[in-house]
Amino acid sequence: MLLIVFLLLPIFAFCEKLYVVERERGSLAVIEEGRLRGEIGGLGNLNHATVKFYNGFAYVISRDGFLSKIDPREDRLIKKVKVGNSGIGLDFFKEYVLVANYDPDSVVLLDMDLNLVKTIKTGSRNVGIKAYTSGFVFALMDRDEVWVVEGEKIKRLKDVGKMPFDALLYEDKYLVGFFGEPSLGILDLRRGEYKKIALSSNEEAVFKIPHFGTWGVVDGMAYVPAVGERKLYILNLKELRLEGSISLPGLPVFVVASPDKRLLAVNFSGDREDYIALVDVAKRKVIREVQAGKRIMHMRFSKDGKRLYISSYFDSKLRVLSLPDLKSIQELEVPNPSGIFVLP
Repeated sequence: MLLIVFLLLPIFAFCEKLYVVERERGSLAVIEEGRLRGEIGGLGNLNHATVKFYNGFAYVISRDGFLSKIDPREDRLIKKVKVGNSGIGLDFFKEYVLVANYDPDSVVLLDMDLNLVKTIKTGSRNVGIKAYTSGFVFALMDRDEVWVVEGEKIKRLKDVGKMPFDALLYEDKYLVGFFGEPSLGILDLRRGEYKKIALSSNEEAVFKIPHFGTWGVVDGMAYVPAVGERKLYILNLKELRLEGSISLPGLPVFVVASPDKRLLAVNFSGDREDYIALVDVAKRKVIREVQAGKRIMHMRFSKDGKRLYISSYFDSKLRVLSLPDLKSIQELEVPNPSGIFVLP
């Protein structure tokens, strides 16, 4: 009986499905029950590709402008359409798929069968597209603007900051980071009010939200990675004020929060790109750091919060780390992996 239980443990411990971007192959690796089940290919240039789930399907936007719809039950590509020359983000609003393009200078709306419904010309590269209750919002990198779309009406906010770059939606607040200044823009979508908050005096600090990642948000606090600084800034999203920072051993890229909101996982660029760090939210400090591979591109917590999945790009490995000790308990061969996405 003990042997049977032991043999069943790996299956029950890893009973969720993951899609992992194979960045150089234009494919998604399909991992289920701790095993590599196959791959879904022909998805385009998956540099900075993101996967999102909506109404029982998975959607992938590629850097060369392809939008793909996948059936997760069969891991089958249903449809692939060209929506631009360079796509960067997608979201969903009611019965529409929304895509922000770098090139051409447009945002496009498609129906659930991926038929083009509408094109909005913007005169800019577009990022940070997010849907909310009554419409959607996005940022225009080359015009320093944010546009709010509700039905046929477009509200244009000008001079929001220097070169907005991607965004986060938290409840009814749209937060946008900038390449050109060390601050954040915050739009209250319910009240229509906009303000900027300076987070750093370092002009080289950049507060961007990576395309296939996010910021760690815990109980109304955003833990914001400072690209160019070795720290996380703590932003109170309810009161819209800075509440301090957390020192880090390297230059952060992604920050993700554990399901129980007790831990943050951080990966790095530059001299610490092979490392993963764990931050204790309550103590506001790093409690563990390990060298986990060659260039850690991305990470996700398991849904039960007991494991951390990481992609090691130059090792071509997906590694599974136990928590909170960050010990490697499993690894799978995945060619040049980047983004990791857990099926809800």
